[in-house]
Amino acid sequence: MTTHIRKGLTLGDAFREFLRHPTPWMLGATVVVAVAARIIAGDWQWTDALVPVVIVASFPFVEWLIHVCILHWRPRTVAGITIDPLLSRKHREHHVDPRNVPLIFIPWPVLLWLIPLLTLIAIFAFPRIGLGLTYLGTIAVIGCIYEWTHYLIHSDYQPKTRLYKAIRRNHRLHHFKNEHYWFSVTTSGTADRVLHTAPDPETVAKSPTAKNLHALQN
Repeated sequence: MTTHIRKGLTLGDAFREFLRHPTPWMLGATVVVAVAARIIAGDWQWTDALVPVVIVASFPFVEWLIHVCILHWRPRTVAGITIDPLLSRKHREHHVDPRNVPLIFIPWPVLLWLIPLLTLIAIFAFPRIGLGLTYLGTIAVIGCIYEWTHYLIHSDYQPKTRLYKAIRRNHRLHHFKNEHYWFSVTTSGTADRVLHTAPDPETVAKSPTAKNLHALQN
């Protein structure tokens, strides 16, 4: 359901609406559990500082890849079976109606399997449990930041800082100008500039399928 435009929306108003949705709570609970478990585990080493640095540095490119390869996935039929993940379907709906608040968030059924999967990676893919928990906590915090940033961009909250104005403008160009560019969400186009998907908007034609990815909607 599309929301009405709310003039004078404050950051507090936006945050109260944000908390009415399940995925911020799911990710927030993961942060709390992961941090508590990390403190209990102890065994702090210098690599616990390295893991967040690597994740934060690589996240703009991971975000770009997920957006391009999964969220903008074109349905394919293989051996008579149509491959069209939930994330891709919901993202197409999000492009149709960018103001539909529930569609702004990561679909909660995805987190029902993604959070356990990340937990298993934390337990079994690292040389020590403490390092794995550092990884899990960092990923969960970034997930919260992603959800909040993406929600705020699509809300009626007006930017106050130059950085947020740039982030908001970059993502709204993706939705309302041309869906083939500007894939960054939590930055003002870090990965887009490196990967050549941040052209001068004046040189890009408005896409007729920005609200109808792959022209699949009837």
